[in-house]
Amino acid sequence: MERKAVVLLSGGLDSTTTLATARSEGYECYALSFDYGQRHRRELQAAQQVAEALGAREHRVVRLDIAQFGGSALTADLEMPKGRELEEIGQGIPPTYVPARNTIFLAHGLAWAEVIEAFDIFIGANCIDYSGYPDCRPEYLRAFEYLANLATKAAVEGRGRFRIQAPMLTLSKEDIIRRALELGVDLALTWSCYDPTPDGKACGQCDSCILRRSGFEQVGIADPIPYAR
Repeated sequence: MERKAVVLLSGGLDSTTTLATARSEGYECYALSFDYGQRHRRELQAAQQVAEALGAREHRVVRLDIAQFGGSALTADLEMPKGRELEEIGQGIPPTYVPARNTIFLAHGLAWAEVIEAFDIFIGANCIDYSGYPDCRPEYLRAFEYLANLATKAAVEGRGRFRIQAPMLTLSKEDIIRRALELGVDLALTWSCYDPTPDGKACGQCDSCILRRSGFEQVGIADPIPYAR
């Protein structure tokens, strides 16, 4: 009998490779994406294509309105950081941080996991090549796992113990790309850009594009998605 897992899937490199990893470990995967008012909704198209290509048992898109609270360059009319050096990207918490995003996403993942009795929840969080997000840290994920086992009927009744799995957590972007290639992932399906152009190209200048392009350069292969510059 296959183990079930809920996999948070944005359609980016990290979450896509996380889904591929979960599948390679024998999990029956239930992919979960979020339409939360993000300016880069293009990622949802990528998530759908990735879920289909990697054989997710089911893929759901939950619609939330986090944008009503603002507070992020991804959901409000705030300036998007562009053209930063890699050293700058890891310093401080940037305006692309979305308040409580991973907490909100993981809570929804936990709800679905409890219903379908999937005690593993996968997230593509990364604390190496990341933009200073506090909800991508190992201590945060451990704290949420503790909460999940404290606050659910399934755990309290002893039917299982929830685990938050973040297999990309300590990998560099280069290592993530290499793992994706080893797992046969079609990286042309993935999407990372925070600020896509009207004609559907990646901007090439936001923090996410810079981290992605750096990873491909280190691997020594061309990034298969189109860039504006």
